[in-house]
Amino acid sequence: MDTYLIGIKKIPGGSVTDSFLVDGVAFKKTFSYAGFEQQPKHFISPKIILLNVELELKSESTNAEVRITDPEQYQSIVDAEWNIIYDKLDKIVQSGAKVVLSKLPIGDLATQYFADRDIFCAGRVTTADLDRVALATGAVVQTSLNDLRDEILGTCGDFEERQIGGDRYNLFTKCTTAHTCTLILRGGSEQFIAETERSLHDAIMIVKRAVQHQQIVGGGGAIEMELSRQLRSYARTITSKQQLVVNAYAKAFECIPRQLAENAGFDATDILNQLRAKHAHDHQWYGVDIENESVWDTVENFVWEPALVKINAISAASEAACVILSVDETIKAGEEQGNEDNRPVPPPRR
Repeated sequence: MDTYLIGIKKIPGGSVTDSFLVDGVAFKKTFSYAGFEQQPKHFISPKIILLNVELELKSESTNAEVRITDPEQYQSIVDAEWNIIYDKLDKIVQSGAKVVLSKLPIGDLATQYFADRDIFCAGRVTTADLDRVALATGAVVQTSLNDLRDEILGTCGDFEERQIGGDRYNLFTKCTTAHTCTLILRGGSEQFIAETERSLHDAIMIVKRAVQHQQIVGGGGAIEMELSRQLRSYARTITSKQQLVVNAYAKAFECIPRQLAENAGFDATDILNQLRAKHAHDHQWYGVDIENESVWDTVENFVWEPALVKINAISAASEAACVILSVDETIKAGEEQGNEDNRPVPPPRR
């Protein structure tokens, strides 16, 4: 599972319920020149070409000097520059592509040229978005226009430019080459959208771990309650002072289902009592049911967590506790002294 195939775009405004999933690639409309509005904004099964070529007339970035002996030679130099860019544009049109994307700028001349031939173009596309389009459509990014074959062109089932909130987005959907998607997040403020993005990222990482490592355990605090029960049972077989350590370790596991219950607004003590009763009767996968303010079998209700995540979390928490217990002395900084000057005032001079 490649997480870079999942794009997340944040658009302030609207409600979180306005968020939606694009079954393909979506990215924000890039800077465009005059003539862009005349281009078509919707295609069915178009051919797509991806470029790393600049389609713009511009002045030299460094000082350039051309010496001529005849004034007519100046016009030939200007005509040659125009012929070069027109040759590039003609090759793109002859390739049959209907959607042209480039990492580098596409100038006003090229924009109008494509608009007259019913071709959509977008320049200054970010590298990440262009790479995702390449993976989704099967197109190959070109740095030259001398060999435009059908093999390097990509395609998708549907292309559309759509208004989302205050921005316009380019959407590539029904891509058969790769399973890509884009999550469009909406919300009243950027902070709320950022929190939603973090929650989605955590969920995606959990799914990735579950795909990579097939072993799972019950979520909702079920595995913690079962470990706590097993440790309490084991502690009763110990006759030394280590029994206190094992019991404390077992009690620490109950903080997870307790916190889940408190976060859901439930009576944590009542929920824990129900869980202890269920696990005492060998219902090892019972956890917190936040939908019905009760407990249920988390495995049967598809509340799962990768076993690898739990193993790493328990190991990290145990190591942190051992580090704290190994500290045998602490130093407390004294209170900060004031800046008052308590020296006696000298007597006045006579």
